[in-house]
Amino acid sequence: MIGFRTLFYKEVLRFWKVATQTITAPVMTAMLYLLIFGHVLEEHVQVFPGVRYTAFLIPGLIMMSVLQNAFANTSSSLIQSKITGNLVFVLLPPLSHWDLFGAYVLASVVRGLAVGAGVFVITVWFADLHFAAPAWIAVFALVGAGMLGTLGLIAGIWAEKFDQLAAFQNFIIVPATFLSGVFYSIHSLPPFWQAVSRFNPFFYMIDGFRYGFFGQSDIDPVTSLVIVSAFFVAVAALAIHMLKRGYKLRH
Repeated sequence: MIGFRTLFYKEVLRFWKVATQTITAPVMTAMLYLLIFGHVLEEHVQVFPGVRYTAFLIPGLIMMSVLQNAFANTSSSLIQSKITGNLVFVLLPPLSHWDLFGAYVLASVVRGLAVGAGVFVITVWFADLHFAAPAWIAVFALVGAGMLGTLGLIAGIWAEKFDQLAAFQNFIIVPATFLSGVFYSIHSLPPFWQAVSRFNPFFYMIDGFRYGFFGQSDIDPVTSLVIVSAFFVAVAALAIHMLKRGYKLRH
């Protein structure tokens, strides 16, 4: 476990040494979303009975921040290592593909949860939040961060330059998170777009996470967890296979 622990420590230290950029900046971005959308829509939108729009919005912003930053941690680490050439120092030690997968993904979970906690601390003062089912909050936060950390690992392995990584993030990750019900309930959408939203795994992560606060959601949380877990297993299997083969890592 020495190699795994060392790589995990290195990955955590990598983002922690620039915490202003990796932790503080995403927290401030989420707060700006809250101030703008909360101010504009507070008096005009009520999604769940008895729940103010600002309170509805906060869990979505927390989960969106967790997902985006978990993805950013693994993807940026790998692409930087490829471009600077120091990836060889990770590949030379006798680390198995399980060690690589575990260390990278676990570090991304730590960063995602750190950003999510920061968003919660900053935004909780704007609304009266309750914890209807704290276990669901923890489960969806962990599984969601793990899945996006794994997707970041896949993107980092696949990409050979920053442009390719930016395309993966801008055309897949960002649209999927913004169209997942962060700012709205899918029941407010026309039937066609409701059906489309059900094919977005990010929707189930945010909807299940929000259930933990209000005890209300668009989809049963058990169903959401099954779908998210199945997707996580699928992307984890792909990432482990790529690491085992050394795809675009060992030439």
